[in-house]
Amino acid sequence: MAPRTLLQAEDIRRALTRIAYEIVESNKDDADLVLLGIPTRGVHLARRLAANLAGIGASVEAGALDVTMYRDDLRGRPTRRPSPTEIPAGGIDGKTVVLVDDVLMSGRTIRAALDALGDLGRPRIVRLAVLVDRGHRELPIRPDFVGKNVPTATSERINVRLEEIDAFEEVTIQ
Repeated sequence: MAPRTLLQAEDIRRALTRIAYEIVESNKDDADLVLLGIPTRGVHLARRLAANLAGIGASVEAGALDVTMYRDDLRGRPTRRPSPTEIPAGGIDGKTVVLVDDVLMSGRTIRAALDALGDLGRPRIVRLAVLVDRGHRELPIRPDFVGKNVPTATSERINVRLEEIDAFEEVTIQ
């Protein structure tokens, strides 16, 4: 089956702008706000969100949170090379941390991210922003900020492509 386009570059930009405004509305004090992207594409989305937030007057730091070694499915999947975890200089203790990922499905990546956060400090609040929520949760995890909800079959695949990695932008379903 040929891939079907769900979001084009402008749709992705619009979704990230909306999410940025939602983050500002739900966080009164942006001084205690940290965005942590989950590699690979979540890191680029977090950086874009930080830029969008700066554009509307909120000063927010963005970093990266590698969850590779915290995953519970390492035996069943090929191991990825870990990416560096980059926590902003102020750390995460007492902060509102917004985890940013491209696609949310089972919730297992986010569970791993919560475990990784626990080893790095104690945030005041943890929120979740995703570009695409496709359902099929295996854990009780729900995003706070969503670019697009896409009902899918478990056999379907969502592909997110971003300029920084893929040289073009789109979200497709196959």
